[in-house]
Amino acid sequence: MSRTSPPRSLVEVGRGGPPLLCFPDPLPGEVARPLREAGYDVRCVAGPAAAVAAERAGRTGWLGAVVSAVEDLTGAIAFCRHLRRRDDPLSPLLLIVARHQLGELRLRDDLFDDFCAVPVHPGELAARMAHLLWRRGQMGDEAVVEHGPLMLNLETYQASIAGRALDLTYMEYQLLRFLATHPGKVFTRDTLLNRVWGYEYYGGARTVDVHVRRLRAKLGEEHAHLIETVRSVGYRLRQGVAPGPRGWTRASEETAPPAEAATEGAWGEPG
Repeated sequence: MSRTSPPRSLVEVGRGGPPLLCFPDPLPGEVARPLREAGYDVRCVAGPAAAVAAERAGRTGWLGAVVSAVEDLTGAIAFCRHLRRRDDPLSPLLLIVARHQLGELRLRDDLFDDFCAVPVHPGELAARMAHLLWRRGQMGDEAVVEHGPLMLNLETYQASIAGRALDLTYMEYQLLRFLATHPGKVFTRDTLLNRVWGYEYYGGARTVDVHVRRLRAKLGEEHAHLIETVRSVGYRLRQGVAPGPRGWTRASEETAPPAEAATEGAWGEPG
């Protein structure tokens, strides 16, 4: 695999696979039609309560979500927020907006993974959704994300580096998974807390620093550079995966608060 290639994945839609959660009900025809023609099992709901009921009735998870804000921006943003606040935040999430609503997306980047402004070419909607699923690593029966020597199986919760199995706690795996399914994108510590630990989590931003340090230690000196610190911003997974040089120093140690290791247990991290 090329050092700069994106995660390898395949996306299967339809064929009895998980449905695509859509809001509102009914979904505008210009959005619903191209998704159905592309093979997605579109399930429309009128709000959070209906989404919960549909998920329980179907006894299955969602492939992802498409939320149209064209007719009800306030309701759409509230629905996106509901999906992100779930115990297992729903992703990928594609937001559809009118062009005059683009300004409303400012400071709301954490509520969606991508967006389209209508009017939009029918093929673009399906292509964007497929790309989001591809980036996330969904593969139908099996989901594998690879970045050079790093490999994660999203179905079995297994991770390995250069063929060596990684012994990760649940939250270490979830953090690594989130970064690996958004390669190259920088996330602040607060965003990582919201997206990985959940909006209801009461811990501080140092939780992220501690888990990054643990992950880097488990990746080993040769591969620790895969998780890159962006000074004064946060962290990202490097898209260039060349081995780190000897004597490489973890950048987080320059910005992490002192004595964080002594307080790791205060955040209640499972396992």
